[in-house]
Amino acid sequence: MNIEQEKLEWYEFNQETVAALTEDGSDVSKPHSIEHHFAHSDFDVLEKAAVDAFKAGFEVGDAEELMLDDGGTIFCFDAVVERILDVESLNNDTDKLLSIAFKHDIHYDGWGTHFIERLS
Repeated sequence: MNIEQEKLEWYEFNQETVAALTEDGSDVSKPHSIEHHFAHSDFDVLEKAAVDAFKAGFEVGDAEELMLDDGGTIFCFDAVVERILDVESLNNDTDKLLSIAFKHDIHYDGWGTHFIERLS
């Protein structure tokens, strides 16, 4: 899959996820901690991508080593940013981070966040 096709799939994911969080009652007017996930089997390659994510304005967590079901090893890290749940901002972040993933040939595994309850 090329980067443009993947962007379109993630844009759809961004739209659906923001809509689901809004429908479930998350307070989208409050900043959410958005954690973008990356993985690769080579720590050195992943580290270079982490540096680029940091330079792009994301807080980068330490890489973790995970054992796969098949006995292999993979390394992963999160690039974190505080954002209002706005699809346009998420799409812009997706553009930046997918470019980094494609540049380093690593796996971008999307993003997640936590529900923020509205105060009455």
